[in-house]
Amino acid sequence: MGINFDEKNRIFYLHAKDTSYILQILSSGYLAHLYWGKRIKSIHPEEMIRLVDRPFEPNPDPRDRGFSLDTIPLEYPSYGHTDFRNPAYQIQLENGTTITDLRYKNYKVYNGKPGLKPLPATYVENVNEASTLEIELFDEVAGLRAVLSYTIFEELDVIARSVRFENTGSKKLKILRALSMSVDFPRADFEMLHLSGAWARERHMERRVLKPGMQGIESRRGASSHQHNPFLALIDKGADENHGEIFAVNLVYSGNFSAQAEVDSYSTTRLSIGINPFDFSWLLEPGESFQTPEAVMVYSPEGFGRMSRTFHKLYRTRLCRGVYKKKERPVLVNNWEATYFDFNSAKILELGKSASELGIELLVLDDGWFGNRDTDNSSLGDWFVDRNKLPEGLDHLARGLGNLGLKFGLWFEPEMISPNSDLYRAHPDWCLHVPERNRSEGRNQLILDLSRSEVCDAVTKMIKDILSSAPIAYVKWDMNRHMTEIGSAALPAERQKETAHRYMLNLYKMLEDMTSSFPEVLFESCSGGGGRFDPGMLYFMPQVWTSDNTDAVERLKIQYGTSLIYPLSAMGSHVSAVPNHQVFRSTPLETRGMVAMSGTFGYELDLTKMSDEEKRIVKKQIEMYKEIRHLIQFGDFYRLLNPFESNEAAWIFVSEDKTEAFAAYFSVLAIPNPPLKRLRLDGLDPEKDYRVEGIGKVFGGDELMNSGLAIPELQGDFQGVVWRLRSM
Repeated sequence: MGINFDEKNRIFYLHAKDTSYILQILSSGYLAHLYWGKRIKSIHPEEMIRLVDRPFEPNPDPRDRGFSLDTIPLEYPSYGHTDFRNPAYQIQLENGTTITDLRYKNYKVYNGKPGLKPLPATYVENVNEASTLEIELFDEVAGLRAVLSYTIFEELDVIARSVRFENTGSKKLKILRALSMSVDFPRADFEMLHLSGAWARERHMERRVLKPGMQGIESRRGASSHQHNPFLALIDKGADENHGEIFAVNLVYSGNFSAQAEVDSYSTTRLSIGINPFDFSWLLEPGESFQTPEAVMVYSPEGFGRMSRTFHKLYRTRLCRGVYKKKERPVLVNNWEATYFDFNSAKILELGKSASELGIELLVLDDGWFGNRDTDNSSLGDWFVDRNKLPEGLDHLARGLGNLGLKFGLWFEPEMISPNSDLYRAHPDWCLHVPERNRSEGRNQLILDLSRSEVCDAVTKMIKDILSSAPIAYVKWDMNRHMTEIGSAALPAERQKETAHRYMLNLYKMLEDMTSSFPEVLFESCSGGGGRFDPGMLYFMPQVWTSDNTDAVERLKIQYGTSLIYPLSAMGSHVSAVPNHQVFRSTPLETRGMVAMSGTFGYELDLTKMSDEEKRIVKKQIEMYKEIRHLIQFGDFYRLLNPFESNEAAWIFVSEDKTEAFAAYFSVLAIPNPPLKRLRLDGLDPEKDYRVEGIGKVFGGDELMNSGLAIPELQGDFQGVVWRLRSM
């Protein structure tokens, strides 16, 4: 077991693969953080916690002027009891005060990992692959118990943390803040790395030097959002793909979050992440408990590359679930950019015929098949087939596509409601709203109040009826607006700030029900593209539509940034028509295919309008992808050239046994009289020899990684080249 307790010094040692995380129970009963980093055998606590009498630092015990919580590295800190830094939690007592004082009470260690349902979380398949430590803290005055949970994975540099609050007293408590983790570092010479953006340019890499004070990211949108991903990392200055220490945290949650790094006046740094305390509270009645989402903590001593591969392996194998966890994803075509709302059965079957001839395996019918949905201003919530477009129903269409050798997929937006819908006319109070206030719309729609079980039950039944009515193999679950007027007609005044979190809890229950009831269906998450690309959704849906932006050049950055955390098997990536419908850029079909192959591959255009030459290219792309998709979806991923730093991008996929690989290189804008360049590969076995297809030569793995491959001369803008490698 990777967790040990030194009873003499009251120190907890948590050892993952190459990581140690160390805590100490102080004589005062406070829980202190001693170390997180590369694995070590033991530690001298007196070297980590040094007591100094500092001016303006008050003391819990006036007999010891050197002891102040403001200068101690605390494991789960509060505010108001001599620590002035950002707290991990805050509780309001019935008398209105917010001072709490959690002290150590007990602990237990066991093999395996507990679930957090209905919250999603990482899991184990064998109890011996992980160990869990639970530390109980208690405040006798408030009757508040907090159980800090730590799971270490034996073969990964991962620690999963969460907190459970329990009201053991006789009076109500109100949780105002409940973060999932907090860590105090004895240094501040870090850079901060996060992923930011907007619709159509999600998860761009941002890094900046830490400064004194607060810096961080958050979402107040009711979703993890396009704007910020629930990920934050402290990194060594100058860290790159293969060098530098990385301390990364990612929240397994799909709603409002906050992630912050605070540098104090003594150059220490407090890193924290959890549910955003903004506009949040939770009433805890006597005997009730509250569970925070899980925070995944990853340490890498060797730069971003090792960090990413740790996240990728954990999420592919111990977060994603179901038959598609290990199953290759089908090549698909989505009809959206081919038809938008203007289609009928004949048009979809015509598209299916072209898709089948090219080797595509799945056709997805996007928005517009239900209610009276000819534009985006009606019918969300009316989940019944539009017989004007599909007079013989979904079953007839699905079987017609099946006769062409295609599986059938369907788009839904179950969390939304149109004011122009039968459902809204019957239940106008079923949307999120505040009495006597305007109901703001986005994309002509409102959001259903999923904090209400009767709303969830009604929507779930409609969706299940549709999925049971036809052989549907794939569901694209969309969410096309963020929350405003967050209130529920079903909650009392003192619980209104619980609405957004209750929404998430019930959404997770719906997804658990849906995915369990239809285990053979491949579910893909979407929120206007990548607006909810987070570990919480991956637990239920093993892939996500990465971005509504399908432009190959923009996708270099979007997919590169996304790959920092999320596995390539999770990234929906399609070839679309040109000029691109988002940025109106024209790029070669070959390049669009090369970029889209670095994910779960598909097309989003009208195949029936393609020329014979274009069809030849597409057919060749599909044949290649089918040969390499096991590498793309389940291999190890190495980034080689960063598109945020240059005019180029490159990466490579390598099989776990290092016997085969697939590398891609892209040049964005042409350069006159360019230099002759080489691309150094990564992840290969230096002792193996590899045949590079297309070149017809055999290279040593050491040569490919240190000397590299010659990049051929590429003519024009937006060009790319790929190589396949097989060991001899």
